Amino acid sequence: MSHLLREHAPISETAWGVIDDEARTRLTPALAARKLVDFAGPHGWEHSATNLGRTQELADPPVEGVSGRQRRVLAVAELSVPFIIGLDELRDVDRGALDVDLRSLSEAARRLATTENRIVFHGWERAGIVGIVQAATHDRITLGDDCERYPRHVAKAVELLLGAGIDGPYGLALGPETYTRVLETSEHGGYPLLDHLRKILGGPLVWAPGIQGAAVVSMRGGDFLFDCGEDISVGYEHHGAGEVALYLSESFSFRVVTPEAAVALAA
Repeated sequence: MSHLLREHAPISETAWGVIDDEARTRLTPALAARKLVDFAGPHGWEHSATNLGRTQELADPPVEGVSGRQRRVLAVAELSVPFIIGLDELRDVDRGALDVDLRSLSEAARRLATTENRIVFHGWERAGIVGIVQAATHDRITLGDDCERYPRHVAKAVELLLGAGIDGPYGLALGPETYTRVLETSEHGGYPLLDHLRKILGGPLVWAPGIQGAAVVSMRGGDFLFDCGEDISVGYEHHGAGEVALYLSESFSFRVVTPEAAVALAA
């Protein structure tokens, strides 16, 4: 029996397929951090911690003349977002309906993706996770409101990375408002700003709900490590007369190995 308890839900195989497809459709464009960092796993729900390869000394061993050390690990964090689907909607799926009301699932997917992005870029102190923006050692660059100056700011960030010996290609994560401004801007001569920024970076520019401002990161590999236990899955909670309570769940840890491999851009 899976910990997700899906087999106990009053949901047909066809309806589960529709739910999983909808979750995947909503999550894929929003999981920006995964497009820019190294993803390892999924290792499974039982995966509890990431090996840091370090130790700490233990005081007062039980026998004199013996020293002790303990391995350090980073425990994975679990995220869960509940949502509800009406039983009538699920029955209509089995009848062949295509316009199923899955708005609650879409909202749950948005919340989970936004949370994951925010943790990767801005950290989560209670989980022991330091984010990319927090860890970056270079001086922050202020983007400002003039989008036509963005290429200069991004080029400066790339120059800082190159000066630190950090090779590319480079990726750029933009918060939603900043991303919208970039999409709406054409430079002199009508050249899209988006294309100009991609040429400077040599890598992707991604829409990143949850990030404040922006960040330029190296994508050479080995600098930002996302260690996935259970990948995002839909689980069953309980059901009543007219609805089913479900949830989206995942577990992961994240660590910045090379703080010099990112430059934060303040909004």
